Amino acid sequence: MDKLEELRIEALAMPEPMLDELLDFARFLRSKAARAGIETAVASESVLGRDWLRPEEDTAWRDL
Repeated sequence: MDKLEELRIEALAMPEPMLDELLDFARFLRSKAARAGIETAVASESVLGRDWLRPEEDTAWRDL
């Protein structure tokens, strides 16, 4: 049995108030993952920007 099926079985056995909490938690996990991806991109931009914004980079890419 895969994890999705296990989760389905557990969810079917829960009372409605617990399903509300389960749904809230699932949405929290998805938004947490999305935020982590954005935070990584923002952190990388400042580090990579040091190289991207050098005059040597402009020279190297000028003719492309």
